[in-house]
Amino acid sequence: MGNVENNNELTYKKPSFIKKYSPLFKYIIKRLLLIIPVILVISLIIFTLIEAMPGDPLNAFLNPEKLTGSPEEVLQKRAHFTKVLGLNDPFFIRFIRWWGHLLKGELGYSVIKNKPVKDFIGSHFMNSFKVNIFAFIFAFALSIYIGIKSSVKRNSFFDKFWTVFSIAGISLPSFFMAMLLIFLFSITLRWLPISGMKDPMNIRPTFQYYILPILVVMLASMASLIKYVRNSMLEVLKQDYIRTARAKGLGEKVVIYRHAFKNALIPIITLLGFYIPSLFAGSIIVENIFVWPGIGSLMRQAYDFKDRSVLIVTLIFFAFLTLIGNLLQDIGYALADPRIREGGKK
Repeated sequence: MGNVENNNELTYKKPSFIKKYSPLFKYIIKRLLLIIPVILVISLIIFTLIEAMPGDPLNAFLNPEKLTGSPEEVLQKRAHFTKVLGLNDPFFIRFIRWWGHLLKGELGYSVIKNKPVKDFIGSHFMNSFKVNIFAFIFAFALSIYIGIKSSVKRNSFFDKFWTVFSIAGISLPSFFMAMLLIFLFSITLRWLPISGMKDPMNIRPTFQYYILPILVVMLASMASLIKYVRNSMLEVLKQDYIRTARAKGLGEKVVIYRHAFKNALIPIITLLGFYIPSLFAGSIIVENIFVWPGIGSLMRQAYDFKDRSVLIVTLIFFAFLTLIGNLLQDIGYALADPRIREGGKK
């Protein structure tokens, strides 16, 4: 009898869990399916803008300086490659062909690197990801702690210090902050390398090259995050249910973290949804200052040299990051507020 009761209890709990979270799972699947037509439209817009760029698109495949022979022979070679590459085909035919190559893993040929884009684009993505993911984790964790403590200890020295830090961090551009840190830690104290990703002489450990780029991205991110968390918490702490919770004798930590912070999460999640793509967008400046071989520096080089294949891949990557950020934003809403997960039903 005991086994039968236990089995019934187990079979009862499983459907309740599925029923509780099935609206969330369905919503995630719908949003993932919605990404497909959106990315198609975005890629069409990006492809149109790249095609409208000034310059000869044939130069993305041929180096004009290496075309030897008489003028007639050069024209014949250009005409041959124009026909082979289908540059005279209608716009939508070229767009469909590009998607066909993309689905096969063919991302085009790079003028900068003089080799297929797929051979090097992954390493640049990973180099940027290593810096930004560590900066994101540290900035988010510290900003949550500092923002909550600043709101609880309002007008204290701790609160005033981090308020000044936030205002200064938002006001100062990231390149200026990078220059200050380079001057302090690399030139004055000589603790850290100025730029690069690794020491060719293997004198310095590799992790030292990560410190300054991560620190710049982290400090620039913390400035806005701390201010946003603090303001959200201050708004929630004014509510009547917080005063009621304190009047019932609940501990201060329970009131702050279980009641106040949980309700302050919605505006914070809104910021984080836009924060994810902006991390990589902001790394364009940081990577160029620190000569970091990431996606930001590659994108700048591609723009300077009109490398269409690299430009279109990097721009679609940033567009995809924005869509993923919006998806994670909506998932965060549903996890933070059950009413959103259940479609507004009580």
